[in-house]
Amino acid sequence: MLYREFSDIYEKFKLNFYKNIFKGLGAREATLTATETFVVEVIYAMNRPTINELANFIELSQPNTTYKINNLVKKGYVKKIQSTKDKREFFLEVTEKFFKYYNMKNEYTIEVLKRLEERISPKRLKDFEEVLNIINHELMPEVTNFINERKSNEEI
Repeated sequence: MLYREFSDIYEKFKLNFYKNIFKGLGAREATLTATETFVVEVIYAMNRPTINELANFIELSQPNTTYKINNLVKKGYVKKIQSTKDKREFFLEVTEKFFKYYNMKNEYTIEVLKRLEERISPKRLKDFEEVLNIINHELMPEVTNFINERKSNEEI
């Protein structure tokens, strides 16, 4: 039951997001491929990765990753920022154009969380927050460890 409930919730968030993406297609051209969408979301989630860090994380060759990044730069979703320590290295940042797309996803999350706050007691909400905290910080080591390792190596 737990697995089914969690899976259903995750699927509903995804479906709502995809619905909103397609809803806007009539008025505009689809500018990102599915793969580009995933790559730009990973760049955002990783918070200024280098090209090498991104390639390692998504387990894609450096040339293939660079090709995808260059397409995202051309389309205006990502910019490359040269490192002040090593001029050969570039950090990847998402642009304002990305945030217009990204906000479609967050709007529904915020709406659902507001409904949750109205529906359950502050005590149950705090318990739920604690469970989410455990999932986020303790039960996802494959991603959490990668993020923490990056933070400890960040350029200041």
